[in-house]
Amino acid sequence: MGKIKVAHILHSVGGVEVYLDLVAKNIDSNKFETIIIHGKSRKNKQYFNKENQVVKQFFVPMTRDISIITDLKCVFKTIKILKREKPNLIHAHSAKGGIIARLASLFYKVHVLHTPHAYSYLSTNSKLKRNLFLVIEQVFKSFNSILLATSESELERGINEVGYKNEKAYLFNNSIKPIKLSSTNQEINYSLPNNYICTVGRPSFQKNIEMMVEVIQLVKYSIPNIHMVVMGLGVVSPNTENVKQLIREKGLESNFTLIEWMEREKALKVISNSGFYLSTSRYEGLPYAIIESLALSKAIIATNCDGNKDLVKNNFNGFLTPQKNKKLTAEKVIELLNNLEMRKTFERNSFELFENNFNIDSNISKLENIYLKFSK
Repeated sequence: MGKIKVAHILHSVGGVEVYLDLVAKNIDSNKFETIIIHGKSRKNKQYFNKENQVVKQFFVPMTRDISIITDLKCVFKTIKILKREKPNLIHAHSAKGGIIARLASLFYKVHVLHTPHAYSYLSTNSKLKRNLFLVIEQVFKSFNSILLATSESELERGINEVGYKNEKAYLFNNSIKPIKLSSTNQEINYSLPNNYICTVGRPSFQKNIEMMVEVIQLVKYSIPNIHMVVMGLGVVSPNTENVKQLIREKGLESNFTLIEWMEREKALKVISNSGFYLSTSRYEGLPYAIIESLALSKAIIATNCDGNKDLVKNNFNGFLTPQKNKKLTAEKVIELLNNLEMRKTFERNSFELFENNFNIDSNISKLENIYLKFSK
């Protein structure tokens, strides 16, 4: 039997791009061949397999925004690529990749694994849009689709809300390689204080950095020199100016450092040197920044939402706080800053959670078995 060819269909940005990169580099390249069908981005990159060979890529006019004409062109081009490349299986990612892949599979009939990376209907405050996006997911689940969730909470949502049957719903936790930081002293071009806490999250509805600003304002009453480092500002950061304005209004300019994109090694060093990690997200798939924090043995305070609650066990490796409860979140930040012994216990437990659940060296075989089960 030859290699099983898996076609990944996606708009490769953010955590989706990280997922694809990790899968391509760690899956057994003697058994599986990876190809990628995606939209062009500002920083098109090469992907490599486990043998360090370049992965074949195909570009189609896929965008984040909805455009019937452009999306139909994308479907037709995807069908042509599939018929030419003849993959045994399609692995679709996020909302747009999922729709394109499942429409294309009507004309190239193989199983489609769909990984939502956080369902799109969670991304809006509008009840109308939320219901519309949910209905779209419910309709497309019948298009040759098998759910491959990134977390337990995403799996539960796919079954209970989208309506997947249990036998068509599988789990492969987002996973990373163990982290070994370079001993070389890389300059990060930012002057950070000796003591700070941090987060990685583009200012957006999902990440809810505005709540973080208000939490830090409350903490400042007890700890005036509290310092918050926010990494990840960039192109898809629609709330950046709102966040900057809020920091100015609250008089917190000296308590925040906002950092745009930086190399992963440098970002990991910022996390490693922090007191702990803070997330105020409204929802997640399974956030890589928190998985990296586990691997770096960091305590975590996070809002109790999808994704976060799969990575933070309350009073074990950190605190889960109710969404929108700024006061309690601030109290937990103060408690963890003032209790070094508790923080050390949480740090040990974070690393244990990583090793047991989110290490790709031991987890990749689970994905390989799912690919084998559904390959043509």
